[in-house]
Amino acid sequence: MVHIDTNEVEDYIKEVFKEKIPECLTYHNIIHTDYVVNQAKLLGEKSGLNEEEMNILIVAAWFHDSGFIISSNGHEDESKKIAQKFLSSKGVDKNIVDRVSRCIEATKIPQKPGDDIIAKVLCDADMSYLSEKFYLERTLLLRKEWNNISKGKISKKTYFKETIKMFENHQYHTEYGKKVLAIGKEENYNLLHKMLRKEEKRFRNKLKKLKVENEKLSKKLSQEKIPARGIESMFRLTARNQINLSSIADNKANILISINTIVLTVLVTIGVGKIVEYPNITIPGIIFIATCLLTIIFAILSTRPKISSGKFTKEDIHNKKVNLLFFGNFYNMKLDEYDWAVKEMMKDYNYLYSNMIKDQYSLGKVISKKYRLLRIAYTIFMLGLILSTISFVIIVLAIPT
Repeated sequence: MVHIDTNEVEDYIKEVFKEKIPECLTYHNIIHTDYVVNQAKLLGEKSGLNEEEMNILIVAAWFHDSGFIISSNGHEDESKKIAQKFLSSKGVDKNIVDRVSRCIEATKIPQKPGDDIIAKVLCDADMSYLSEKFYLERTLLLRKEWNNISKGKISKKTYFKETIKMFENHQYHTEYGKKVLAIGKEENYNLLHKMLRKEEKRFRNKLKKLKVENEKLSKKLSQEKIPARGIESMFRLTARNQINLSSIADNKANILISINTIVLTVLVTIGVGKIVEYPNITIPGIIFIATCLLTIIFAILSTRPKISSGKFTKEDIHNKKVNLLFFGNFYNMKLDEYDWAVKEMMKDYNYLYSNMIKDQYSLGKVISKKYRLLRIAYTIFMLGLILSTISFVIIVLAIPT
C-alpha cells in the first residue's frame, strides 16, 4: 500500500490554483483552501483522529474546492475527479481514494457527512469561518464572488437574508464544533441580523429619497408639458381683456360725470331762478339735483385709484408675499432694491408665475369694484330720473299753473 504524501498534494494544489483558478473567484481561492486545511488539522486533533485518518483528512481538505478551476456549479464532482486522477497516478490505494472522495462529497450544501468522522471534521473545517471574528469580511467576498459568476446581481439585503437562513439550517457535526465553534457562530448570526436591519433602513431611506426625486421629476415633467408660449399667450390675452374692461368702465364713468355735471350746472344756474317763479317744481328739482350729485359721487369713486405704501422688504421677497408686477408695491423703492427683487423672482419659476397670477387677480378685483360702483351710479341716475319725472307730472296735474 502506497501512503499519501500530503506535502506533494499541497504543492500540486497550490500550483493548480496559481495557474488555473479564475480571478473572479474572490472567496474560493487558495486562501480559503489553506484556511480549511489548517482548521482540519485543528479539528482532527480535537476529534482524536489517528495518523492515517489525519492524512486522508488533509488530502481531502486540499482537494475539496479544486473543482472550481473547471466549474463553480457542481464543483464537488469535479474536485473528486481531480483527486481521483492525481491519487491514482501516485499509486494510492483505491480504498483511500474512495474515502477522500466521500469526504469531498460530504461538503456539498446541505452537508451530509453521515457517521464518517473524517467527513464530519472536514465539513466543520469548511464551515469554521462562520465562527470567526473576520466572518463579515470573508462572507462579503463570497457575495462578491457570486455576483462575479452569476448573471443576476444579489444585493446585500438579499444576501444577508439568505445567509441568515443558511445559519439557521446549518449545524456543526463534531463535538469541538458544537461546543466551541457554535459560540462564535451565534455571535456572527446576531451580527448578520444587525447588518440586515442596517441594510433595510438604508434601503427604506433610499426608497424614500427616490420617491421624493420621482415626485419632483413628475412635477417637473408635468410643468414642462404645458407649453410656455401657451402660458404667455393666456396671460397676455387676459391682461388685454381686463385692461379693455377697465377702460370701458372709466369711459362710462366719464360719461356719467360729464352729463350730470352739465345738468347740475344748468339746474343750479338757471333752475334756482325758475323755482322762485314756479315754486311748484321745487320737489322735482331737488330730487333731480340729488340724483345728479349722487351719480357724480359714485362715478368718481369708481375711477378713484387706491395705492399702497409702495415698499417691500427682503423678507417679503424670500417669503414670496409681494407682487412685483404692480407698481403700487414698489414705486417708493430704490432701483437697485427693485432690480434685486425682480431677479430673485426670475430665478423661481413658481414665484414668477405666481406674481403674474396675483397681478391678474388684483386687476380683476379692481375692475369688479369699478363696475359695482358704476352699477350703483347708473341705478341712482335711472331711479332719480324716474322719481323726478313722476313727481313733476303729479305736481303739474294736481296743481295747474
